[in-house]
Amino acid sequence: MEYTQLGRTGLKVSRLVLGTMNFGPQTDEADSHAIMDAALDAGVNFFDTANVYGWGENKGRTEEIIGTWFAKGGGRREKTVLATKVYGNMGAEGAPWPNDDKLSALNIRRACEASLKRLGTDHIDVYQFHHVDRATPWEEIWQAVDVLVQQGKVLYAGSSNFAGWHIARANEAAARRGSLGLVSEQCLYNLAERRAEMEVIPAAEAYGLGVIPWSPLNGGLLGGALRKEREGGGSRSTSGRAADALKDSAVRAQVQSYEDLVDKAGLRPGDVALAWLLTRPGVTGPIVGPRTREQLDSALRAVELELSQDLLTDLDGVFPGTGPSPEAFAW
Repeated sequence: MEYTQLGRTGLKVSRLVLGTMNFGPQTDEADSHAIMDAALDAGVNFFDTANVYGWGENKGRTEEIIGTWFAKGGGRREKTVLATKVYGNMGAEGAPWPNDDKLSALNIRRACEASLKRLGTDHIDVYQFHHVDRATPWEEIWQAVDVLVQQGKVLYAGSSNFAGWHIARANEAAARRGSLGLVSEQCLYNLAERRAEMEVIPAAEAYGLGVIPWSPLNGGLLGGALRKEREGGGSRSTSGRAADALKDSAVRAQVQSYEDLVDKAGLRPGDVALAWLLTRPGVTGPIVGPRTREQLDSALRAVELELSQDLLTDLDGVFPGTGPSPEAFAW
């Protein structure tokens, strides 16, 4: 496994991030524990979760599964860089109550304490804002985070799904307080969805944030969706968002060109999509969310895959990037 520093921090993290969103809803506790053990054995030390994972009446369940895994000991917690998130409503399902969500100082404090309890740990390494809160001033958000840092309950703060100007505003507010500010941004970024290159990634690089792409296979679209469709595998790759996207003839043609290009190189589509992200400026590592051990093993291959410059150029031809602003929309 390769490691890099998370943004401008001294924290060393693996170049693949284990996403846990499927733990609970798709993968039972025993299999989730086995996947986490296999990831740690392979050198993956960066695990990502969120307080709302488990979803619906089971929200919080994913953090609980991670907590029971930590409780097994064996250095599991000590070897893991743990990231979770705050923003989503954690109140009783169907009976929302004021201040049970978003980024008020009150909810940040309550949500952090609840996550710590479910995770069975005394601190969160990277506490991420799952979405921007347009109603809460940054001075209030950073005041709450600074208290958690002083208490030793949080080490670093990160963002998720922020625009470039949100990153700038957040870190300028932190600088005025003498706080460290955001050190990571988790955003939608992959070969087929490159809008983050316009402003989010340049902002992250300018402010020293590590970029952690989610949905690196674009909902399965880049994981050999057309081949699986032809083979009738009935997998997630040919259902949901991927299936909807393939209804567009232009998208279908683009994905076919991608799969043909990858086949010609003797590689697998999913491996190439992950390996491509590892070549991108500012990217710390993509989040992979395996439901099975086999899916984890597949993702691990990408770290060792080196893409030729010719292939990278051809990939840009199939999936052109937007380029940075203002050149993306001006001269």
